[in-house]
Amino acid sequence: MEDQFRAHLEKTGKAPGNGSGAPFAVLAQAGGGGAHAHSHDHAHNHAHDHGHAHHHHHDHGDFHLGQGPAGTEVPGMSQERLIEIETDILSKNNNFAGRNRAELAQKSIFATNLVSSPGSGKTTLLCRTIEMLGDVPLAVIEGDQQTTNDADRIRATGAQAIQVNTGKGCHLDGRMVETALERLKMPEGALLFIENVGNLVCPAAFDLGEDAKVAILSVTEGEDKPLKYPDMFAAAGLAILNKVDLAPHCDVDLDLYEANIKRVNPAIEVLRVSARTGEGMQAWLDWLRAGLARKGAK
Repeated sequence: MEDQFRAHLEKTGKAPGNGSGAPFAVLAQAGGGGAHAHSHDHAHNHAHDHGHAHHHHHDHGDFHLGQGPAGTEVPGMSQERLIEIETDILSKNNNFAGRNRAELAQKSIFATNLVSSPGSGKTTLLCRTIEMLGDVPLAVIEGDQQTTNDADRIRATGAQAIQVNTGKGCHLDGRMVETALERLKMPEGALLFIENVGNLVCPAAFDLGEDAKVAILSVTEGEDKPLKYPDMFAAAGLAILNKVDLAPHCDVDLDLYEANIKRVNPAIEVLRVSARTGEGMQAWLDWLRAGLARKGAK
């Protein structure tokens, strides 16, 4: 059971059954009913010369989730042990993230961690960004559970891209990014875009060594999304309200979107952007260039 719990926490950044992103959730005691979770496993990765990192998983079976008393309960494990496991996992990730941050700082590389739900338009926004940046040196680490579709789209712009497939994993972690950085040939003063797996929960818990998380929210997703997934927007330094060209067709309130984002994180900057029409793109490029200038000045 401890191995199952540790593996699940390593992959998701939260305890089984918790949709909020908090570090612990409620597990059913013996006899409790609930959802059935499968295949909580450890991941090991290696990269190949075609710029594609694979992650292999060792399955630890399954266990049942359900309702129980307040607090996480795992048979045979104390609360103290649960905390030790979580602390150990996040500590190991933070060690990798710290090494990444030091390497990026040494080369004055400004790194952004792009996080969002699936379908928010991250890759389209990124392709348009690369095209508009022109000769600014940059590279992309592309995270997905399967396929190389998005990395192929990035490479079609002429940019350097490394695909990282996480398999059953729902986020990138510090070790995956370190492996990708070893393969990227990035000059000093470049931009690094880390396009995380589409997920508004798990990536919030894992530092990758980036300078800032950028939370991308499509206007088609609903004005309450920042309130439903507050951890992600609280951790982000910038929120991009994307696909604003669709707002007139979706009966949405852009001011309410922004108010809810600010309600979660009053200090966050919010940009309204459409990669299709170009609206707001210059403000996004200015934000990137300002971050790059600050990084070079350190």
